[in-house]
Amino acid sequence: MIAVITGDIINSRNIDAQKWMPKLKKVLNKYGSEPKTWEIYRGDSFQIEVQATDALKVAILIKSTIKQFKSLDVRLAIGIGEKTYESEKITESNGDAFIYSGETFEKLKKQTLAIKTIWNDFNQTINLMFDLATLTMDNWTPSSCLIIKTAIESENINQKELAALLNKKQSNISTSLKRAGFDEIQKLLHYYQQKIKNKC
Repeated sequence: MIAVITGDIINSRNIDAQKWMPKLKKVLNKYGSEPKTWEIYRGDSFQIEVQATDALKVAILIKSTIKQFKSLDVRLAIGIGEKTYESEKITESNGDAFIYSGETFEKLKKQTLAIKTIWNDFNQTINLMFDLATLTMDNWTPSSCLIIKTAIESENINQKELAALLNKKQSNISTSLKRAGFDEIQKLLHYYQQKIKNKC
């Protein structure tokens, strides 16, 4: 079982790609090399293959990276399933994970995050949770996105260390994380990871 995330940048024409593209590539590069593991195409669309348990974490990292630019956001569709054909380019590989990701992406309208797997009961529950989570995530500010991204990437550091890393006051870090619903996002991540581990 693998996960494939298909995404595109909302309002990409509002900001020069030279500003956001390197930051997006930096996140994607953490999970493999281009074009086998990830690829950017049509200017502002992308696809990446990751471990099934990592998919939500990667999606949130991508979102918190892109939303550091005011007026930008990202649509993300996760597909989890088998890979039946592997190409040198991810956009030419195939299998359920790729099909589910593509189908889900095509259905994204007002939602910015959705998932499809072979487990229908899981799909219903987790997509409802995603809908609720994105009520908060879609309203993250650029400054809170930097804090969230750093907190997720540096899993084992406390708020004091996070404040030192970002050169901010601890009270500001605490307020930003609370306003961004970070504790709840972490619970969602944990729930997702546990469910996927049990199913895979």
